Amino acid sequence: MKLGFAMPHMLQLKATMQPWETAVTGADQTRLAKWAEKLGYEMIAVPEHQIIPRSHIDLSGPFYFNAYTAMAYIAGATETVRVNSCIAILPAQNPIVTAKALSTMDWLSSGRVTITFAVGWLEEEFALLGVPFHERGAMAEEYIQAIIALWTQENPEFEGKYVSFRDVAFEPKPVQKPHLPVWFGGDANPVLKRVARYAQGWWPFLTKPDDIPARIDFIRSQADYNGQLADVYYGMSTARVGEGHAVIDDPTARPGQTKQEIIDRLGWFSSLGVTWSSVPIPDLPSIQAYYDYTQWVAEEIMPAIK
Repeated sequence: MKLGFAMPHMLQLKATMQPWETAVTGADQTRLAKWAEKLGYEMIAVPEHQIIPRSHIDLSGPFYFNAYTAMAYIAGATETVRVNSCIAILPAQNPIVTAKALSTMDWLSSGRVTITFAVGWLEEEFALLGVPFHERGAMAEEYIQAIIALWTQENPEFEGKYVSFRDVAFEPKPVQKPHLPVWFGGDANPVLKRVARYAQGWWPFLTKPDDIPARIDFIRSQADYNGQLADVYYGMSTARVGEGHAVIDDPTARPGQTKQEIIDRLGWFSSLGVTWSSVPIPDLPSIQAYYDYTQWVAEEIMPAIK
């Protein structure tokens, strides 16, 4: 089991936000990224929305990064930790631009990028971006094919409804081969089928932990399964957030559990097929207390789960 670092003030979800996090600045996050790397955390993942309608602020909060910008910044501030998204909205922008942003990031970071794509869920956001919400699945299907073509083909070609290109050059290619790891986030059957075709990882959200093994079996049972599913990320606090970012009171996902409770929970996740997780931010008074807590996790939890 590998641990990602729960960076404070990446978002302001009602279900998980601690009051002190709103005072955490970009400079604080830079120092925390270096700290996480020093302690041995292996990944920092960035949530993404481009714009939030006022009607969703109570549950979702207003604060989100552009995933690619934040991932690139964190990669540049560190030397060994991997960067990822959780998630990046694949249909939200042109796939050529997405492919270029990620291959540039992978090249500059010496191959430390993983990307978790999703199709998105907030219909009003799509309307504001001018992207057809009910076509987002079809768009995602074309976009991932086009992105992989750009990353892997010497002379990239793709012909589709939403994107087409031929007689083009595309460099730099990703450092990682055949391309940087692609994960998909989400729970619906079309998402899992996309994981089977194209991905190396899956990031469930609404799937209950008990159901993860069956969903992994579903992925691997697809006729066009690529045989590459290697990673499943399920954070300890995931079950506290429901559809539309609703608040869920799940005692098994509460922050501030004891050492043995955390070790047992992560061990159970591992038995279900989960390969990555994160320990939630407990009730703390300040960022300094979070430094102490994350050091405690590194010293007491990490050795027990590796």
